[in-house]
Amino acid sequence: MMYTIIDVETTGRGNRMTEISVFKYDGAQVVDEFTTLINPESLVPAHITALTGIDNQLVANAPVFADVAQDILNITEDAIFVAHNVNFDYNVIGGEFKRIGIDFKRKKLCTVRLSRKLLPGHHSYSLGKLCKDLKIDLVGRHRARGDAEATVILFELLLKQPKATEVFSDFMNKNSREATLPPNLPKETFEALPNTAGIYYFKDKKGKIIYVGKAKDIKKRVLSHFYSKTKKSLDMVRETRDIDFELSGSELIALLMEDAAIKHNFPMYNKVSKRTIQSYSIFSYEDRNGIIHLAMNKGRLVPDPIITFFNMRDVRLYMEEICATYNLCPKYCHLQEAVWECSHYTITDCKGVCRNEETSANYNERVLEAITAISEDKKEVILKEKGRQSTEEGFIWIKDNVYLGYGFIGHDEQVNHQDDLHNYLIPQKDNIDIQKILRTRLLKDKSLQVTN
Repeated sequence: MMYTIIDVETTGRGNRMTEISVFKYDGAQVVDEFTTLINPESLVPAHITALTGIDNQLVANAPVFADVAQDILNITEDAIFVAHNVNFDYNVIGGEFKRIGIDFKRKKLCTVRLSRKLLPGHHSYSLGKLCKDLKIDLVGRHRARGDAEATVILFELLLKQPKATEVFSDFMNKNSREATLPPNLPKETFEALPNTAGIYYFKDKKGKIIYVGKAKDIKKRVLSHFYSKTKKSLDMVRETRDIDFELSGSELIALLMEDAAIKHNFPMYNKVSKRTIQSYSIFSYEDRNGIIHLAMNKGRLVPDPIITFFNMRDVRLYMEEICATYNLCPKYCHLQEAVWECSHYTITDCKGVCRNEETSANYNERVLEAITAISEDKKEVILKEKGRQSTEEGFIWIKDNVYLGYGFIGHDEQVNHQDDLHNYLIPQKDNIDIQKILRTRLLKDKSLQVTN
């Protein structure tokens, strides 16, 4: 069996290669070597130079990848690709080949995963710390040749372990997921994931949640992250030490759970939906002259809102529509502030309450009519969803157009009135992202309208 033990250095952002070292190993000794700097055709960031010592001047006259591609193909041909955290090096090299129109495929082995299996009990399986524990000299850390040479010594040690033949054979099995899984993720953790709907959490070595996702099939979706070759996925997977999950029963509840989990945990690899959305509400009050105002304010400042929105533009447009429909005054709908009388550029049907041309009693009748219409437009809906197990049913509760949360009810439980749902409700916060998720579902005629 022939192996090529490889390490690459990159620019970090974009993962353009700056150096590669390949040791060809026949199971007993190194029989060939190929090491070279690579011109990445992009700038080397200062923090990469600080880590590796490779700067823009050093690689300026080095060959570009296309110039050495054939050498890499030749030395790795008919050999197993070996690296410490193999998916990183393999994907970097594969990406460079893809840029020049070549499909690079080799069987691969990961010395991190092999070490975890054959050399259990170490606190860390990073190359530096593992070499220190095993008394392996690591000269030239964070340079391709130094790291590759240390990996050769580690690989030799792994081959000498009592169960090496069995473990190597299992890892090389085409049906084995060992080469695909993150280097620091126990296989048992992945295998415990269910093939059902829910959300999942990627966690780092400190147990901190670094990514939240949702899926109809959790295990299948998680596996797709491991195959992804984007820099975000590669970095995220490399940091993953554990994966947790929660069942949802349905994809819709999973979407709602995912949004809540992202906003609660702010995972570093979730770029969407992190923001806390400000709500805006319409409310009413009566001034000292007996005129009922309709006004707008931030939702948290309105204890008894008539209706709530999740951006100022929507609430203002709605107020303009109400004002025009019921011939209300833009001044007393707070569409114009600090004016003696209204002079709105589009709403011109005020009957003159602001000019003492209409009594407050007549004006208030129309305001109350508007409030009644708004209230009647509110929806109280329960969406029935699939449960987490066959013995239960899921539900989503929307009351007065506001999302209250979701819950699960066992088939042996009796619910005679919507107020009984409070016993099963998992309360959640409403926001614009939730409204967008539910909007599509509410258009489908599969909901149960609830009335008192």
